[in-house]
Parts: sequence; structure tokens; C-alpha cells
Amino acid sequence: MTVYDVARRLPAITDLRDLCRSLAMLDAILSPDWESRYYSFDAAWTDGEEMASMSNGSGDEYAIVFSAAGVYVRGFSHESPMSPYGNDGEPWPGVIDEVPDVFERFVEEPAFTDEDGVPNVTACLWRDATDDRWRHGTIDFPSDRADPDGATDLFRLLIDRSPEAFQRFAEDYYEVPVDLEAVRAVYALRPLNQELVSSLNTEITLADLARDISEIGYPQAS
Repeated sequence: MTVYDVARRLPAITDLRDLCRSLAMLDAILSPDWESRYYSFDAAWTDGEEMASMSNGSGDEYAIVFSAAGVYVRGFSHESPMSPYGNDGEPWPGVIDEVPDVFERFVEEPAFTDEDGVPNVTACLWRDATDDRWRHGTIDFPSDRADPDGATDLFRLLIDRSPEAFQRFAEDYYEVPVDLEAVRAVYALRPLNQELVSSLNTEITLADLARDISEIGYPQAS
């Protein structure tokens, strides 16, 4: 799979935002230690902009910026043959060459570049707020790799959006049983209560999650 396949399978902007908030909330419950989390969401990343992120702790990551203009998606697989570090310090041709001007500042965003200002990117997509599909650059992928830009692993839970997929991921990553009905509830953005939280992690309280709930912008009970 490549970013081409991801573009065909990503959900609409609103649905993607909801999914990203659900992933971040589930990780916050399962991993009170922020540094150990895989998925995060910052509903106040900058003024009027939100950011979903993933980091596997081994150098692979993505960032998804939701703005009034639309959505910019950056993925980086550190072992990809398309990494800038194997391409004379330059992004792979085509990956970011066609990014529209409205998203250009995200290409150069310091949080998404290395110390020399080189974008940490092997896969990139974007979608204007009024567009009807996801877009990407025109890329000549390396022919000797099944997953040349890392898209398969980077975006797997954005492509397979089933609660079962998260359950499989979390049980493997956190090495604990994960209640599928609780995952379904969070995927449905059901406001949290202590029973739901405890079904995922008996060692954390709803009060413990107050800051995370606010940061993620997860729905709260009235």
C-alpha cells in the first residue's frame, strides 16, 4: 500500500477528526503516561487549528492538521527508502512538490522538520475544506518495496476504522486485554463515565482524565 491507496480509503474530514479523537482518548485511558502513548490529539494546537498525531517511539510518526482551509497529513517512516536521509537530505520527488499554497506553511512547520529544516516526510496528503476527495503528489515509488513510503503501518488504524482493529493493536502494544464494547463506545464518542473508563483501565479515574478530555476535545457529559 502507498499514499495513493490511503487517499482512496481515508474517510471524510469530519469522520477522520472524530476517529482521531477516539484513538487519542483510548490511548489516554490505556496509558496514563503521555510519553508512552501512540496516538494523541490537541484541540488547541494553534489558534483555530487542531492536530492529531501518532508516534511509535521508534522514529515513525504522523501529524494531521485540521484547519479552516482543510486538512494536511504528513507521515514519516524512518526506515522507508523514501526518507530524506537516504535521498541526499531531500524529500522524495513528488511527495510534497504539489502541496497547495494554503498548506505550504505546514510543510515548513518546525515541528515537522529536522534541525536543518528538512521536512520529515515520506507520505503526504491533503484535502481542501470544499474538496470531495483526498489528494497527493505524483510520485515514482521505489519498485522493490511493498510499502515504499511506510503508509501501510503509519495509517493502518485510519484505513481499518473498525473497533476490532484498535483492539488488536492495543492488546499487542500494551499487552493487556482490551474490552471491545468499551472501544466501540469511545469510537462512537460516547461521553465517558467511570464504568466505561474502568472497563478499559481499572487504575485510572474519570477525574484523572479531565485534562486529557479537555485537550482532546472529547465530548463530556452535560
